[in-house]
Amino acid sequence: MEDYVICFDLDDTLYKEIDYLKSAYREIAKSVGHPEAAGLMLDWYQAGENAFKKLIETYGLKVGIADLLKIYREHYPDIHLDKGVKEFLVGLKGDGTKLGLISDGRSLTQRNKIRALGLEGFFDIEIISEEFGSEKPCPRNYQAVMEKFPERKKFVYVGDNTAKDFVAPNQLGWRTVCLAQDKRNIHRQDMSLGKEYMPQRVITNLEDTTR
Repeated sequence: MEDYVICFDLDDTLYKEIDYLKSAYREIAKSVGHPEAAGLMLDWYQAGENAFKKLIETYGLKVGIADLLKIYREHYPDIHLDKGVKEFLVGLKGDGTKLGLISDGRSLTQRNKIRALGLEGFFDIEIISEEFGSEKPCPRNYQAVMEKFPERKKFVYVGDNTAKDFVAPNQLGWRTVCLAQDKRNIHRQDMSLGKEYMPQRVITNLEDTTR
């Protein structure tokens, strides 16, 4: 696939973001001396409550929400790629495909995720919003990929967030692929948005991207 550049979203695409949240809750609970609170924090979150505020109130902690949020964002996470994902990506590289990552988020947070997933130095181009200076759906994030590989003819974006992942690449003539949500997704996919926001294809496994 030497004409292709395939770019991926990170959270809820290459791995499940709920696993990052669980990892952060474990780190936070341990840091305040109550490791058993990690499960409570998850329960509070799933009930729609502010898990940080509830933790402080429940245990009478002398820390602020900002302190807990800092741990959340800066901890080194215990997360893993879903089964078969690494093999799929390695196979694409072996076929001559250029691979990219376009992800919104803070540099330290996203870089820690990339390292924890074993993907550091793996992609041919990485665009992280805090580093790049704009977030999806800004076309600049995708145009930078096209400028990086002017010799390539086919560009694909694989993501999960219908509100921001596909509108710009659709406009730029990319092929857009949505990984369908499952019960583990943090953010629900809204398929009622306008046609310009919709992916051209929906898949249930990343391995189906090129099929």
